[in-house]
Amino acid sequence: MMNAYEVVVIGGGPGGYVAALHAAELGKKVALIEADFLGGTCLNRGCIPSKTLLKHAEVIEAIEKAQSWGIETGELSFSLDKMKKRKDDVIHRLRKGISYLLSQGKIDVYEGFGKVEEGKKVRIESNGKEESIQAERIIIATGSTPIIPPIEGLTSVDFDTSDTIFDIQDIPKSVVIIGGGVIGVEFACIFASLKAEVTVIEAADRIIPSEDVDASKMLNKLLKKKGIQFHTSTKVTKVQERNMQKVVTCIDSKGKEHLFETETLILSVGRKPNLSAVQNANLAMEGPFIKVNEKMETNIPEIYAVGDVVGGYQLAHVASAEGIVAAKNASGVYDEIDYKVVPRCIYTLPEVASVGITEAEAKKQGMPVRIERFDHSGNGKALASGESEGFVKIVYEEKYGEIIGVTMVGSHVTEMISEASAFVYLEGTVEEVSKMIHPHPTVSESFYEAAINSVNAMRKKGVLV
Repeated sequence: MMNAYEVVVIGGGPGGYVAALHAAELGKKVALIEADFLGGTCLNRGCIPSKTLLKHAEVIEAIEKAQSWGIETGELSFSLDKMKKRKDDVIHRLRKGISYLLSQGKIDVYEGFGKVEEGKKVRIESNGKEESIQAERIIIATGSTPIIPPIEGLTSVDFDTSDTIFDIQDIPKSVVIIGGGVIGVEFACIFASLKAEVTVIEAADRIIPSEDVDASKMLNKLLKKKGIQFHTSTKVTKVQERNMQKVVTCIDSKGKEHLFETETLILSVGRKPNLSAVQNANLAMEGPFIKVNEKMETNIPEIYAVGDVVGGYQLAHVASAEGIVAAKNASGVYDEIDYKVVPRCIYTLPEVASVGITEAEAKKQGMPVRIERFDHSGNGKALASGESEGFVKIVYEEKYGEIIGVTMVGSHVTEMISEASAFVYLEGTVEEVSKMIHPHPTVSESFYEAAINSVNAMRKKGVLV
């Protein structure tokens, strides 16, 4: 007899396992299907391994910086094997945690590829074997895979993506990264700290093109100091193998051709949805993504989709938020997704974090806003820590001072952005931030100082008394 469930979740990443846990908490009988490892791309090949190695990069840079502070450490050496072991230990521990939570929630976990079939049946394929389960409601959370661009010669050249780069056996002497977005610049920091020659090629006119212009410019400047080369407004036209090296041919905005030789080639040009679970389902699409409404429901009643398969913000924390909304609706509790406040974090050295809209977006929309920026060079904790490069920028509505966007660059700003997110979510004002007592000395005082300067500017304009 076929096993039956009230909610079946396909995909065990941050959208899927969170959805399964919430549905179980709401009293539903739940099954979770995962073809690979629990935790999905984020835990196994994305957020966690990259941030673990970025911490190694941060320690390396701190040791090197300490020499100018009078702390002598001797010659620095690296063990890639030990670094990878620590990364794997972190991943395994977190995997065990997810598995424990699922068992505590009495969620049945199936290992295999889940495919939706007519009548809300889900076929599970694993090692040549098949079985089917019956669902009342289904949540699709199958994530995404790296985009492989149609570059001439790419099919005959060895390359890595964010899914494979953590399996390298040796530290390369040179790395070319195609793509200067979030993932690309994070990998650039990792390999630069390991003393590889790093070159980043980006088709847009600047790195991290979706973020604030000032943040992009400062990150470019600071990463160049680490020896990373950036070639923006540059398109890759061909790759080939020559004398055990990859040769990357590019054309810049002026039509000039450039050739780069490298030991390791990394593709980082985005990710596409993994739709393998819904090939037999007649789901409405929005471009390459599954179309959903504010309840995360597809055009087929009682089938939901969350995470990278629906596009939008391809971030783990967004997938989890969507998973909660889908789980609630699948369990009979109405909820809607709200994308107004989504913090965006880039774990480079220094970090970049933002929430709300950027200065350029506000001006493009014709919004009456003012901008205030406070540099970390005026922050005591940042100076004492030797991490004074960076800033906090607040975008606020000019009449009432409501904060509608914040961008931060600097050490540990990915931890600081949550305070700004809270103010955006609660429709808080710069005046309210300026009345909060912030601990001293902390880098978070830069947010406070920017708010004070904003209030003073509003008073000069006669907006505030």
